[in-house]
Amino acid sequence: MADVIETQLAVLGAGPGGYPAAFLAADKGMKVTLIDARERPGGTCLHVGCIPSKAVLHAAKLLTDARDAAHIGITFGQPKIDINGVRGHWQRVVETLTGNLGRLAQARKIDYVTGRGKFIDGRTIEVAGRGRYRFENCIVATGSVPAVPPSLNLASPRVMDSTGALKLEDVPPHLLVVGGGYIGLEMGYVYAALGSKVTVVEMTDGLLPGCDRDLVLPLHKRLSNIFDKIYLKTKVSRLEETPQGIRVTLEGEDVADKQPIFERVLVAVGRRPNSRDLGLDKAGVASDERGFIQVDERRRTTAERIYAIGDVAGEPMLAHKATYEGKIAVEVIAGEPAVYDARAVPAVVFTDPEVAWCGLTETEAQRSNREIKRVRFPWAGSGRAMTLDRTEGLTKLIVDPETDRVLGVGIVGAGAGEMIAEAMLAIEMAASARDLAMTMHAHPTLSETLMEAAESLYGLAVHQMPAKK
Repeated sequence: MADVIETQLAVLGAGPGGYPAAFLAADKGMKVTLIDARERPGGTCLHVGCIPSKAVLHAAKLLTDARDAAHIGITFGQPKIDINGVRGHWQRVVETLTGNLGRLAQARKIDYVTGRGKFIDGRTIEVAGRGRYRFENCIVATGSVPAVPPSLNLASPRVMDSTGALKLEDVPPHLLVVGGGYIGLEMGYVYAALGSKVTVVEMTDGLLPGCDRDLVLPLHKRLSNIFDKIYLKTKVSRLEETPQGIRVTLEGEDVADKQPIFERVLVAVGRRPNSRDLGLDKAGVASDERGFIQVDERRRTTAERIYAIGDVAGEPMLAHKATYEGKIAVEVIAGEPAVYDARAVPAVVFTDPEVAWCGLTETEAQRSNREIKRVRFPWAGSGRAMTLDRTEGLTKLIVDPETDRVLGVGIVGAGAGEMIAEAMLAIEMAASARDLAMTMHAHPTLSETLMEAAESLYGLAVHQMPAKK
């Protein structure tokens, strides 16, 4: 075995939590070793997740926008789809971004080590074939992996997880998506736009479980016209390989054909923390029954010198939360007075229409019997939404009944993901609804709907019917 290599900070995992943490630590003067199984930084998000999926979603939206253009008097011919070209687009995006990250790591003199790291004690990580690295501090940022229930774990090239779906090996005539969460709906929308007849099966009574129902309703209505079928309160109990495809056993009251056959099946029922086989027990790092590493407000684990961030350290499993936590962990290691005190975490579903929310939701308020004021501004009153022929949207505020402080915001509609940043700023700055109402917004824009939703709290929304007196 080669000599043990000394480093001030070892970062285990080079995804959207790990590489920003490593970069910040290097900028603060630390000697950093960044360890990841992939040859370049970026993690699941950049290589096979957030970035490539948004690239193919862009292609899908171009197709649906072209078809919808008939509503405003413009008709295009039948599109010619080069599936290799669509795949090549996201691959070029990933190649460019990962290459840039590699150069940024080199510029910071970060030691990037390719391989899977594993703790052998509370101060040492062993990387197979590369050696041992003794650290002063360590940040675990190993992310998450797709969760597959045993009943759906069929070893077949026809059964895909989200990574397999992104390969776009073909456009199957019929695709089953198991799971009506954001991954299933985003990838289902892509395949439907490309030409597949898509069936979505969700065990609960609504798409996007956990999201407020009034935000989901416009999306469900539009997807009902894009997807072949949507089954709610339905379970997939069995997958069976046949010469014709995958025979699926469905259990649900609304299902007519209980054993349909699909050319491909996408299993998108969630993700689990990537904490197995890391040697956490040898390092003295505790995890809960679901595999999430336990951390305090400074992202420190039960081992004094080891921190954990991102998906492996708890929900919500979102890239931007991992990045934020990584910065907190580095600042703590540097001796700065930092704690994780974010008032909200934004979430975006990049379907069409997009759904975005942050802060307190109406569902959470009802569950905890918390008193709130809720105001909604339908996009039918938005001039910009009308020019886009996309009036199905909705902007919603959740405010404190005594102070009118903005506690949460939900948006469904075109570009909702871009609009949620203003809502996040309002929550972080403890702004009131009146602050939003008195902030001048450019006209005509969709962002005006935030202002008008706030104005409606006081009965002052210009483009909404006045409240009855």
